[in-house]
Amino acid sequence: MDKLIRAREEISSVDKEIAALFERRMNAVRLVSEYKIEHGLPIYDADREASLIRRNASYIKDDELRSYYVDFLQNTMKVSRQFQAKLSNGMRVAFSGVEGAFAFIAAGKIFKQCVRVPFPDFRTAYQSVVNGDCDCAVLPIENSTAGEVGQVMDMMFSGPLCVSGIYDLSVTHNLMAIPGTKLSDVEEVISHPQALSQCGAYIHDHGFRQTQFENTARAAKYVAEQASHKLAAIASVETAELYGLEILEKSINEQGVNTTRFAVLTRAAVSDGDAFGKHSILMFTVRNEAGALAQVVSVIGKYGYNMRCLRSRPMKELLWQYYFYVEAEGDLAGERGAAMMREMEPYCDRLRMLGSFRYPANLT
Repeated sequence: MDKLIRAREEISSVDKEIAALFERRMNAVRLVSEYKIEHGLPIYDADREASLIRRNASYIKDDELRSYYVDFLQNTMKVSRQFQAKLSNGMRVAFSGVEGAFAFIAAGKIFKQCVRVPFPDFRTAYQSVVNGDCDCAVLPIENSTAGEVGQVMDMMFSGPLCVSGIYDLSVTHNLMAIPGTKLSDVEEVISHPQALSQCGAYIHDHGFRQTQFENTARAAKYVAEQASHKLAAIASVETAELYGLEILEKSINEQGVNTTRFAVLTRAAVSDGDAFGKHSILMFTVRNEAGALAQVVSVIGKYGYNMRCLRSRPMKELLWQYYFYVEAEGDLAGERGAAMMREMEPYCDRLRMLGSFRYPANLT
């Protein structure tokens, strides 16, 4: 009996220490949550949690206990995520469009707990973060078939916001109408210009008239409001469910693979000190001198950063002048990146690093 009593007393003593450490840990989690809200980061970071489990499991010397400790860690992290979700419930995420728009869907997948705030266009969504009305904005920057979203790219260049992450959302276009509609009833199809373009062959084959709308979700909402069997929209399955529409045909995209990349735009840049798997964005203009662009590209290569893309965009205020957008593999927020940018400066009129973050991140 003495042995049992002593063991229980030891457990009680350890539990008291664990309770104090639990409070200490959760207070740190509170700070993590505040940082993630400020920088527009999602609660769940699978790579980070896996890294912590591998590291912390190595502290356990008893092979028999190690797997139980991993279970303990996983449960602790689950509780931490639940606490962060509670703290993040008031996080305001701006997007362009209405409920059901692809940006609305993307924002909900990135931030499981948040208030998604709709805006009529990209500019007002962006400005809501600049003004402090929203914590971050989720805006599209590129589609795999339609190319870059120029207006958003221009705001990224000229505006003050940073990029804390880029997320890939697979986009499937579906033809939908009010319940009871047959495919043979449809005469007119409405949707966003890109969606119409991506489904052009299907529309042509069926002889539908097409009308452009500002986004796919608004098109679906309009079809629901008009209640006409002659009218159909092209949008997502989630949008059909939201507005009570019936899917007439699924996956009418010309290409099976159709992905939109969404950027999370925030007032502050991410700086977590972890360079693993980082991806970075640079935007710059070069001096009007022979070879200036070649020199910039050479400097980037010299420092070992692999450019995934280099593209130019015309500057609105200066005729026939361009700015450049670079995505590079690697972390530009550290000392090596700072040294590279210092070496680039003599060849650039404007130079800005928008963010370094882990990529790719697929939204499923």
